[in-house]
Amino acid sequence: MNTKSTCLAALAAVLTFGPSVVQAETLRLGDFQSTSHIVSAEGTTKWMDAVEEATDGEISFQHFPSQQAAKSKAQLDAVNNGILDAALLGTPYHADVLPLNSVVALPGFYSSAEQGTKALQGMLKEGPLREEILATGVTPIFGFVLPPYQVLAKKRLGGPADWDAMDIRTSGSTQAMTARALGGVGISIPGPEVYTAVERGRLDAVLFPLASVPGYKLNEVVSHISTNGSFGGYSFVMVIRSDLFDGLSEEVRAELLRLGDETALHVARAQDESVEGLIEEWQAQGIDTYSFTDEELATVSEELKAVGLDWAERIDNDQAQAVLEAYRAAISQ
Repeated sequence: MNTKSTCLAALAAVLTFGPSVVQAETLRLGDFQSTSHIVSAEGTTKWMDAVEEATDGEISFQHFPSQQAAKSKAQLDAVNNGILDAALLGTPYHADVLPLNSVVALPGFYSSAEQGTKALQGMLKEGPLREEILATGVTPIFGFVLPPYQVLAKKRLGGPADWDAMDIRTSGSTQAMTARALGGVGISIPGPEVYTAVERGRLDAVLFPLASVPGYKLNEVVSHISTNGSFGGYSFVMVIRSDLFDGLSEEVRAELLRLGDETALHVARAQDESVEGLIEEWQAQGIDTYSFTDEELATVSEELKAVGLDWAERIDNDQAQAVLEAYRAAISQ
């Protein structure tokens, strides 16, 4: 009887307390940035560490940086196929399924990573950009942008005449429209491959955010870098497979999102703050870091005016114009 009573008591304890036992979850998280890149050091890695601490290890991560689990253009597929549970997506690389999210790549909108990130975060919380991401089977946790793209080349590029027939590295099809509007040819090449392409002469110029230049050492293969242009942007969105995210407790989901908001703003500010110091370093290295003249900016801006309208027509989505207007309004807030 004692043995039977003991077994019954043990069973009752399991039935009573079992559901409240915390189950640890290790998420396989992929991205295509190296851990030394500012996006990883001040963004992805910082968020993962904060989540593990805030959840007392209930959520932990197995990190696959530098395309270890999937190439930059295959991160979303890797999550959907179960290879990964989460990923930091470079949205321009997924423009085929996230065309509305490519609005961030349009030129002439935000002037700092912080400004662009605040606008993006608002649009990811509700509206077409969020719905588009959810439709792919993943849930956006937070998003941020790189500083506005500048042009890096082996000669100074000013007005449109200087861009004629230049082979220019762009991030996805939307930014390629910017290159075409200025008379160049947009060539989409993943960040890790740009150094070699410039070194071997495959590219004449590169559209790139200055805070990301050290991560790819592009300052070693160019001699001229603009500092006050606005040739489009680039957005990152941290996503988790929706069925997995929805299965987490309400408290954990709230923490992931809260810490995501904090991380997004932090990494944006860290990038903005890094740019001034980088410019000083490059000048010391003999690189021409130059500002476009007012006349050059006016001429370039005029050529780029049509890119937004062209974007809305080309992606063939009935929400494109509304997204364009919402993005413009969010930036101006």
